[in-house]
Amino acid sequence: MAELEKWFAKGLTQEEYIRSMEQHKENLLVVYNSFYLEEDERVYLQTLQSEGLRAVVLTADWCGDAMVNLPIFMRMAQESCLEARYLIRDENLELMDQYLTNGRARSIPIIVFFNQQGDEIAKWGPRAQQVEAIVGEMKKNLPPKESPEFEAAFKQFAGEISSRFTTDQSIWDAVKDSLMESLKNRVQQ
Repeated sequence: MAELEKWFAKGLTQEEYIRSMEQHKENLLVVYNSFYLEEDERVYLQTLQSEGLRAVVLTADWCGDAMVNLPIFMRMAQESCLEARYLIRDENLELMDQYLTNGRARSIPIIVFFNQQGDEIAKWGPRAQQVEAIVGEMKKNLPPKESPEFEAAFKQFAGEISSRFTTDQSIWDAVKDSLMESLKNRVQQ
């Protein structure tokens, strides 16, 4: 059994993951229930249905990026009949450490796409490039982590970004476009 197959077998289904959530569940569902794909996007995703693509998703319910990225991915997966399994990052560090951001950060979510043979064909995460720029801009005024003001300022930032993630359709579109690009540029085996 290929490596990704083993991880896939350990993972939670979409429904199990959502039911297990203790944080950000409502926000994830707001995005899931409000996000929609354009007709041409749906048609493209439907062309993938016969490929039997699957994905392993490294995530955690406390993660704001997962809160906005995963419901968009879930809608896309549904349209393409892509089966996904969700693994909690801190319970699966052996896999997580194979997909570090910038070679050092355990940033999530990470979505690893693979084909019927179990070969990795694409990886996505933890953020769309446009969203990274937005978050970076919003974070630039935070005081240093060592500062006594950091905790309160970060809490305010987290509230503002969560609100934006659950309402700003331009962010949703950036995530969708980035995910779509990963699928279109996947390695054909």
